[in-house]
Amino acid sequence: MRCMSDYVGGKSKIGATFGSWGKSSGVSHEENVIREERFLRWLSVALFLDISKDILEFIGSTITNSRSLVRKEFHIMKPLMSRRLCTLDVTELVGSAGDVLEDDPVGRLKVYVYELPSKYNKKLLQKDPRCLNHMFAAEIFMHRFLLSSPVRTLNPEEADWFYTPIYTTCDLTPTGLPLPFKSPRMMRSAIQLISSNWPYWNRTEGGDHFFVVPHDFGACFHYQEEKAIERGILPLLQRATLVQTFGQQNHVCLNEGSITIPPYAPPQKMQAHLIPQDTPRSIFVYFRGLFYDVNNDPEGGYYARGARAAVWENFKDNPLFDVSTDHPTTYYEDMQRAIFCLCPLGWAPWSPRLVEAVVFGCIPVIIADDIVLPFADAIPWEEIGVFVAEEDVPSLDTILTSIPPEVILRKQRLLANPSMKRAMLFPQPAQPGDAFHQILNGLARKLPHDKSIFLKPDVKKLNWTAGPVGDLKPW
Repeated sequence: MRCMSDYVGGKSKIGATFGSWGKSSGVSHEENVIREERFLRWLSVALFLDISKDILEFIGSTITNSRSLVRKEFHIMKPLMSRRLCTLDVTELVGSAGDVLEDDPVGRLKVYVYELPSKYNKKLLQKDPRCLNHMFAAEIFMHRFLLSSPVRTLNPEEADWFYTPIYTTCDLTPTGLPLPFKSPRMMRSAIQLISSNWPYWNRTEGGDHFFVVPHDFGACFHYQEEKAIERGILPLLQRATLVQTFGQQNHVCLNEGSITIPPYAPPQKMQAHLIPQDTPRSIFVYFRGLFYDVNNDPEGGYYARGARAAVWENFKDNPLFDVSTDHPTTYYEDMQRAIFCLCPLGWAPWSPRLVEAVVFGCIPVIIADDIVLPFADAIPWEEIGVFVAEEDVPSLDTILTSIPPEVILRKQRLLANPSMKRAMLFPQPAQPGDAFHQILNGLARKLPHDKSIFLKPDVKKLNWTAGPVGDLKPW
């Protein structure tokens, strides 16, 4: 903000107000200056973003420790800020998503799609069409996309990559949650099939193959982290490239070289709930979802590593925070009215909220230590999001109200870039720069393959009998 210095240090009418308050309350001059600057910044962002007076009063009270002071002086501050503080230098807000999101993978790689018996994919979907709409559906839509993609080749001899279409998450409970227990046997069965009927797996033992594994913890095939870690990645997939929603640094369920992708969120459904772009963002912080998983974690300390519980316990009565377990019909519209959208971990570090926040221009507040975000080599997450350590959740209000308005506006401008939104979605039909193309770009950037992936005849590196005994049973 160009005019900020004009108002700091007791030089303005606002400064005089803060100065007199500081003397009466025993606050030092230095602390008073800091508080004044923070409040001036937040008044400016309130005017830019049409934040309600009630929210502004509460933010001011957290800074000044005196809500009455803020309410009393609001009529003085607003016209002053309108005339001078809110003169925004647009050169400070220039930014883009980065050219890498616009890369075209066509001509940079060729993919051979194995033709498997329908029991591995289409029959599973016919049995339970709900698989098309849950957050794990990327494996289905990636298969459909590749079948008609210009990168597909029908000649395996010229292929750079080999794709095996298996719908491992399409085994749902009555409530629609995927059961991972058959997935390892299904995957082993498919690999046995392609290694017996084609020569390409055996040349590299999967080194030039990729698999889409959108389970909670990827190819560890379990929804609880402790058991997923105990299982580890299916041994037969250790040399393959895994395309997965799960991403966490230094975790046994994320191989080096894996491609982390966004979960599936229905593009048509979100499109149907768009509201006018000039709608004021009158909600400061928004979240809808579980805070406790009473069925699987009655004590509340294991689920989300306690981060969600901390959000609820600290901010359920805070007027800056619109947080609840209710999931209203206006959920998508509400996100478009919010400045910050919380994206905390649950059982796994990822969730569709990240996709929804980006698509709806709500700054994602990412609460998941060591998370590896989707397409991190292409999307500038540090510039569009806010990262809060799980242990710092009790200080969320202070952290978010301390972010300068110009930083918020820059993040919003970046989020408004259509290429950001496209990169997070799996639309039908596909569009240039969408998540399908970002996956292909990630595969293309791995080419050419290192010669070390090709094995000498009769050399085997994978152990076909490794893993839990249950995984070795026929599927």
